[in-house]
Amino acid sequence: STTHKTFRGPRGGMIFCKKAHADAIDKAVFPGLQGGPHNSATAGIAVAAKEALDPSFVDYAKAVVANAKHLAGRLVERGFGVTTGGTDNHLMLVDMTSKGTTGKVASKALDKAGIVLNYNAVPFDPRKPFDPSGIRLGTPAVTSRGMGTSEMDKLAAWMDEVAKAPGDEALLARVAGEVRELCGGFPAPGIRLS
Repeated sequence: STTHKTFRGPRGGMIFCKKAHADAIDKAVFPGLQGGPHNSATAGIAVAAKEALDPSFVDYAKAVVANAKHLAGRLVERGFGVTTGGTDNHLMLVDMTSKGTTGKVASKALDKAGIVLNYNAVPFDPRKPFDPSGIRLGTPAVTSRGMGTSEMDKLAAWMDEVAKAPGDEALLARVAGEVRELCGGFPAPGIRLS
């Protein structure tokens, strides 16, 4: 599992296994696959693990999935090619072909509009990996800020506008302003806005 995204810690990974496999996994990971330990990241992962033990984390995790399901549904309604027709977890993979654009073009336009996601290959993608057909996005960051399904409706609408006109700089600027305004009402955890 990753230690970021839904776990909300620093970038890293965890491997859980039965005791019988622990030595083999430890030897494979260090020194072979992992560099030296980063104590600050380890401390951050410990804090994230402690936060995950709080009963409120269950509500947060359920909200992440609810937001992702809702967003995927709204994107499907707007003609986006969500590769699995929806999602059962925190993320979705969307084929942009139905919108007449590529994943890379959409990703860069959405970034200018204040919506951050990755361009990504889709199953059986005919395009090259550095200019694929799809985008990949998830809901942990917006859920951590306290956003819910009504904000996912807005996100889907903005994504649709941008996908229809990824080169329209005025549109991208307008959407970016609207995204900033929305985010102003949902500050990132631990950041106080004055």
